[in-house]
Amino acid sequence: MNFQELKSIIEGLLFMAGEEGLSTKHMAEITEQRVEVVEEAVQDLKGDFERNKRGIQVLVIAGMYHLATLPEHVPYFEKMAYSPARASLSQAALETLSIVAYRQPITRVEIEEVRGVKSDRAIQTLVNKDLIEEVGRAEAIGRPILYGTTKSFLDYFALSSLEELPEAAQFEQTDGLEEETQLLFAKLDSRQLTIEDVGGNQEDAD
Repeated sequence: MNFQELKSIIEGLLFMAGEEGLSTKHMAEITEQRVEVVEEAVQDLKGDFERNKRGIQVLVIAGMYHLATLPEHVPYFEKMAYSPARASLSQAALETLSIVAYRQPITRVEIEEVRGVKSDRAIQTLVNKDLIEEVGRAEAIGRPILYGTTKSFLDYFALSSLEELPEAAQFEQTDGLEEETQLLFAKLDSRQLTIEDVGGNQEDAD
């Protein structure tokens, strides 16, 4: 492959990796290129974003490369997150929240194994809405992030602890996901889960 194609592939890989990121060694293994060639491509991609004033950047954190937004754009991201038009959770987010609630602590890869599809965006949505959070790192290759539910999650569902979640022991298999999700959201008492609701509970808790 030529250098430009390699840069394009790396951009896609970093996007797919999400907040867990990728090392140059891992990207080299995937693309079957030398580590130094991958490193050069990553640095060139980083320069492209900066020169073209793109809305994303390449960051390196603890040896792992990530795609990230620009800090100066945070006010606009906050407006989007708290906009009434963006308040409702998607079906993907609802399913992901159910999986985290019942099977925490759990990694992104494990969530995706249950759902059968990529879940980066759903996870990020739930993190932004303070319904799930990072609770540690798994003892596995790459030390992937472990996710769990937050106090805001408990507050909204009026739970004193996770032990009060509806019984889901019968849903150990993936094909029980829909019923598992229905059990969890039966706690909503016919209300739609929105960020305004969660935000209100946070204010009350404060």
